[in-house]
Amino acid sequence: MFDYVWLIPLFPAIGFLINGLFGRRLGKKVVSWVGPSAIGLSFLTSILIFFELIGRSPTERHFEKVIFDWVVSGAFQTVIGYQIDPLSILMALVVSGVSFFIHIYSVGYMHDDPGYTRYFTYLNLFVFMMLTLILANNFLLMFVGWEGVGLCSYLLIGFWFEKDSASNAGKKAFVVNRVGDFGFILGMFLLFTSLGKHGIWTLDFTEVFANASKLDT
Repeated sequence: MFDYVWLIPLFPAIGFLINGLFGRRLGKKVVSWVGPSAIGLSFLTSILIFFELIGRSPTERHFEKVIFDWVVSGAFQTVIGYQIDPLSILMALVVSGVSFFIHIYSVGYMHDDPGYTRYFTYLNLFVFMMLTLILANNFLLMFVGWEGVGLCSYLLIGFWFEKDSASNAGKKAFVVNRVGDFGFILGMFLLFTSLGKHGIWTLDFTEVFANASKLDT
């Protein structure tokens, strides 16, 4: 089951694409099924992987699934990949589980809103980015998830952009997230250059942790 960890973020991504590209033509009824179903499948996959994980010995509770090479430049290489360990799968359960019930609640709560399809498109994208953030196996992919969560926070907080209060709140969230970006980028730069002094050019979690003793203090 571990080999299917990539399905956890994939289902919300599919929901985002279907609702975003075809939602208006498909209508509210289909959108109401696609959005929550995508998250429900993600939640179900997380549950199955969780129970397989706890059935293994502590030394076997770490797994990485590489999808494909992403950035290759000289000695530096990073991939699109996901990792499973007790912390990441627990967070995947929380995110997908809570998000599933939020989607179910939103079907009724947002039913008469003119931006119904747009709302579920944003919400599916938010869950996809959050799951990418917590399941990524390297800092660069984690940063993509972080940026995506920041973007979706801006879109959802300012969803009713016709209201000044919502629009202003969205802008504030956007600015605050940019402060977080600075710290994230700075941290990656320091890690990369510190390990690079020893000829280790990586942002992969496993390699960084294995060489943590070589980091500058």
